Amino acid sequence: MSPETKSSPHLPPQWAGFLLEADKLLKTRVTLHCLGGFVLTVLYGVPRSTGDVDSIAVIPIERLSELLSVAGSESPLSVKHKLAIQHVTVADVPENYESRLEEVFAGRFSKMQLLVLELHDVVLAKLTRNSVVDQQDVKFLAQKGQLSAEILRARYQVELRPGLPDSRLSWHDQTLELWLSYFGEQGTLAMEF
Repeated sequence: MSPETKSSPHLPPQWAGFLLEADKLLKTRVTLHCLGGFVLTVLYGVPRSTGDVDSIAVIPIERLSELLSVAGSESPLSVKHKLAIQHVTVADVPENYESRLEEVFAGRFSKMQLLVLELHDVVLAKLTRNSVVDQQDVKFLAQKGQLSAEILRARYQVELRPGLPDSRLSWHDQTLELWLSYFGEQGTLAMEF
C-alpha cells in the first residue's frame, strides 16, 4: 500500500466511533506506535477481526495511565464499543523501526496521533508468537504481494536477529523459514546466519 493511501485510509465505523470518543476524552496529546491486527486489518485488508489497537510505545509515557483509563480494556468506552487500546510491553521489533513509522488518519483526531510500523516490521514483531493467526496473516500478505521475502529476510538478519537472545535464535530462524516458504520460490533462497 502506498503512503498516500495509508495516510488517510478508510476507518471502519466501529473503529471511528471508538477512536473519536477516546480522542475527545483525552486531556492532552498522545502519540501511539501501532502494530498488530488493527494495522493489518484496517490498512492491509487482512480478512479477520481484531478488538484492540496494539501499541508498543505511548509518547509521552506519562500519558499511558490516562490513555488506558480512557480506552483500555476495562474502561467504560471499551465496554461500550467492545474495542480497546492495548499497551504491548514485550515485543521483538526491528532495531530501526522508528525510522519507518508512518502517520495514519492525520488530522482526524485532535489529541491522538497514530503512527504505524511499516508492514515488514509488523510481521517481524509476530515472529516470537507465531500463532496460527500470525501464520495466516503472513500467508495472506505474501500471496497478495504486499510483502517482500527479500526485505523480510534482510531486516530480520540485520535489525532483529542480532538483538534476540541466543536461546531463541533457532525458534526465530525456523519460524522465518516457514514464513518465507509462503512466498514460493522467491522465499526459499538459503538464509545465512
